[in-house]
Amino acid sequence: MDWKSKENKRLIQAILALKTSDEAERFLRDLMTEKEIEEFAKRLKAAEMLTEKVPYSVIVNKTGLSSTTVARVAKWLKGSQGGYRTVISRFHHHNSNQSRRELP
Repeated sequence: MDWKSKENKRLIQAILALKTSDEAERFLRDLMTEKEIEEFAKRLKAAEMLTEKVPYSVIVNKTGLSSTTVARVAKWLKGSQGGYRTVISRFHHHNSNQSRRELP
């Protein structure tokens, strides 16, 4: 994948320009079909479940993804890019900070 191409750089700039959940929802809906959005959301869920050591069979059952797709997500999760790990780590950090704020 050539992340240095003008088109790909522009896509990254567009994503980084989004400021709210509403903006992200509208952009993703314009960019992708509903099925594509659902597929990416399921892959992210699978990555989260894999980090929690949930068995493949349970992930397949709960997400509806194929075992091949779950295996591919696991491969990417362990791979050198670290995209899933970065996002999941930030989710956990955000949730941890949010729960601390809610404590009396």
